[in-house]
Amino acid sequence: MDTEAQAATGELDEAARDASGTDGDVAAQQTALAGEVTALKALADERYQELAYARAEIDNVRKRAERSALERVSYGRRQLLAKFLPVLDNLQRALAFDDSQALRGGLQATLKGFENVLAGESVVTIETVGKAFDPHIAEAIATRETSDHEDDVVVEEVQPGYRLGDELLRPAMVIVAKHVATDDR
Repeated sequence: MDTEAQAATGELDEAARDASGTDGDVAAQQTALAGEVTALKALADERYQELAYARAEIDNVRKRAERSALERVSYGRRQLLAKFLPVLDNLQRALAFDDSQALRGGLQATLKGFENVLAGESVVTIETVGKAFDPHIAEAIATRETSDHEDDVVVEEVQPGYRLGDELLRPAMVIVAKHVATDDR
């Protein structure tokens, strides 16, 4: 036998000698142990109930947070869509005119309404024409040979680009200058 096993056997023998007392001592020890087991079971049950309560509370917090986020998105969406309704009204009024001049005025008012809504949401147009081409804010869809501009300068904006604060909302679509090579022979 190894030394650990011998030590364990010795401890068991000593415990058996201690327990070999009177029947009253054994009964008292059993009662004490039974009480201790009952107390430990009660503590385990209490801890389990606390754990179940904590899990339920975490689940409730998560559900409240999800509901709150959905309500905020829904509210923001309603607010933004409500801002477009007067623009829609202007467009409908413009289409009601038979006179082309009145129609043009109505469409200009509608355009101005859209621009106002976008400005109210911090959306700004990106200026590109006459500036060096920047691939971070624009997409070059074509080049145009010219002797009036340097290479890689935006000469025409086909579709404007927009920023929302500091973030790019949509890149501009542009035509970029390509300097005409002259023959010096």
